[in-house]
Amino acid sequence: MYTVLTYFVSLFVIVISVFTTLFIKNELERMFREKNKMIPFHICNVLLTLMVSFAAHAVLTIYIIGDKFNWLRQLVILIFIILPIYILGHLAFEKYKSVYKKYIPAESGKILVLNEKYLKKKKWPSKFKNYNDFSKEK
Repeated sequence: MYTVLTYFVSLFVIVISVFTTLFIKNELERMFREKNKMIPFHICNVLLTLMVSFAAHAVLTIYIIGDKFNWLRQLVILIFIILPIYILGHLAFEKYKSVYKKYIPAESGKILVLNEKYLKKKKWPSKFKNYNDFSKEK
């Protein structure tokens, strides 16, 4: 029973960590305007996720449950849990980026087509457009 609890908490931590690191990787790629795949970012993301999930699993096993902790076995198990979740998360982020691109550029740099899905994306309500107008008047 306790083993299921520790792996469930570890899975929860892994999912949150994967999507956080993928979001940060996406923002860094936009900031540096990198067009090619960034393999070092992926390696760092997997290692960060592994460290966070390993620490959560160790704390739950040693301090909460009070069992012995076999670090090598847990490391291998957590890697096999992290890799499929990371790959699926990465594919989901890539699909989201491709669907909601603002436009499709030509090789010459001119805009060919505005993406209709980007234009139809949910917009903020009009009350948020003038949200900060009161402070601008001062």
